[in-house]
Amino acid sequence: MAFGSSKASRAGLPAIRFGLTPVFLNNDIQLLDALKLYLEAATGHSVDLVTRRTYQEVTSLLVSGQLDAAWICGYPYIQYRDDLELVAIPAWNGKPYYQSYLIVAADRDAETVLDLRGDIHAFSDPDSNSGFLVTRTLMFEHGLDPETFFRKTLFTYGHRNVIRAVASSLAQSGSVDGYVWEVMLELEPALVSQTRVLRRSKWLGFPPIATSRKMAGTEKALALQEALVDMGSSPQGRKVLDLLRLTGFEMPQEKAFEGIAGMVARLRGVL
Repeated sequence: MAFGSSKASRAGLPAIRFGLTPVFLNNDIQLLDALKLYLEAATGHSVDLVTRRTYQEVTSLLVSGQLDAAWICGYPYIQYRDDLELVAIPAWNGKPYYQSYLIVAADRDAETVLDLRGDIHAFSDPDSNSGFLVTRTLMFEHGLDPETFFRKTLFTYGHRNVIRAVASSLAQSGSVDGYVWEVMLELEPALVSQTRVLRRSKWLGFPPIATSRKMAGTEKALALQEALVDMGSSPQGRKVLDLLRLTGFEMPQEKAFEGIAGMVARLRGVL
């Protein structure tokens, strides 16, 4: 994409409101500034980055059309599939998939989820796939109820916070996004090395960028999609990808979310 000509042709168009859920880099000012700068150059629109504390808040804004698009999680995407449409999927290590990790303290003597009985367990968010749904499904398959199996459960509203809770012994175990754990291991090794991965889930669709059905196909949604998919073709875009530790963004792939849809179906009537 030729950013200069694109920007000139779209001058004066309204701002793109782009929502971000509380993932581990949302409070990184350098990243937010780089992302805003890139998207404005690539789309020709001004861009408002909208952050909220919970997945539910961002999803509600998206479904109601108050956001043009948002970076959400695969779980709320499946929950609101009739109201949403995919824009793009991030690729990590060249694939649009990631895993959920069950983590414990690095020196913890535990081998399976059954060894976590009586723990204080940290979840990320009730609408998080990796930070809640995967572990809840695993427990359902073992005939376990987290309300009685664990001594206590808590929501930290951030994957970074799950890692901190386990590392500091505020919680004895936690459910966390594997991408976040791996990247934080690189960025904050002193913290993350105080934890270890007890279990990795199967590969599941990476948290996608979505828009509402009413916004799908609009000029702003298409401009954002083009900018995301082309992110690796400019120095500013590559800077954003490097900060995110992502390979790039790909066009929508519904099949990537079949595993999450299967878990939601199995837990229907349970959650």
